[in-house]
Amino acid sequence: MLPLDFFLFLQIIIFLFITPGTPRIVIISYSMNYGVNKCVWTALGDITANFIQATLVIFVLGTFFSDNPNFLNFFKWAGVIYLFYLAYDVYKSTPNSVNSKTTTSKSLFSFFKDGFLVAGTSPKAWLFFPLIFPQFIDFNANYVAQFFILITTYIFLDFLSLIGYALLAQKLVVWIKANPKTINTISASVLVLIAMIIIISQQY
Repeated sequence: MLPLDFFLFLQIIIFLFITPGTPRIVIISYSMNYGVNKCVWTALGDITANFIQATLVIFVLGTFFSDNPNFLNFFKWAGVIYLFYLAYDVYKSTPNSVNSKTTTSKSLFSFFKDGFLVAGTSPKAWLFFPLIFPQFIDFNANYVAQFFILITTYIFLDFLSLIGYALLAQKLVVWIKANPKTINTISASVLVLIAMIIIISQQY
């Protein structure tokens, strides 16, 4: 048995995934600077955080965030601070050639951590999972099975979209290789802009 309005759920998350948000900006920059293979670890960090968020919401927290907006405010500011740090890190990084064999000083765990923290501190994710995700589960039926169908679908499509952005970025890097610092500047600026929008628009 599929969860309630499963195909509506698919439409919503596909729209979310094709919209360039913070995780995708990070993936694009990392793909151009470090290659698609390293981006796999960033994507794994992202979906791991999402899985934990969904699990906490459905099985532990319930309406906790709705009743305690101060916790969402904490995640908001933690996310903003980390976005500023990532913007600086992206801007200072040295782009590599697409075919470069040079190893990066960032460890695989560092790539995983960046993906995990960007998704894990995102107020957008902490609003999606408590407010939207549970609406597609019939809690009078086998909600555990429904949960795993929804979250498996979510993380599978999320992972594919992130890798899709990484592959697209590899195509773009050939086009901008004459001025390789451009994408770093653009990516860092977008991250700062997203952080500023979060500060201004998301009030709890």
